[in-house]
Amino acid sequence: MTEPSPCTAKRFEVYFADSEARLTEAARQAIGMTAAQLQGCDIRKVQVIGLADARGGATANQSLSERRAQAVAEALTAAGWPAPAFELEAVGDEGAVTDAGVREPMRRRTEVLIDAVPR
Repeated sequence: MTEPSPCTAKRFEVYFADSEARLTEAARQAIGMTAAQLQGCDIRKVQVIGLADARGGATANQSLSERRAQAVAEALTAAGWPAPAFELEAVGDEGAVTDAGVREPMRRRTEVLIDAVPR
């Protein structure tokens, strides 16, 4: 039995404290672990999508989600990932409130989608 290649599409999330764009220790560990897993892979594209919850104004939330995406991209670059592969996106608080008007607290995050294949 050969082990399946770690070089596949991956998705992970990095959570932030309320109104923060600073990476937590857990976030740094998740980024480091994923970076290590994909060390020998050809990383085609990394999509980093910053999100924010519904607290605060739309402009502030847009800025916050951009800073969150940037913080994650910088951490991945520091972990040795190819910077040109990054695609940063920030959606602010878009979709942060459900149709029923309930605020979505799990929106304080950045989603990372990785397109990786074996070299």
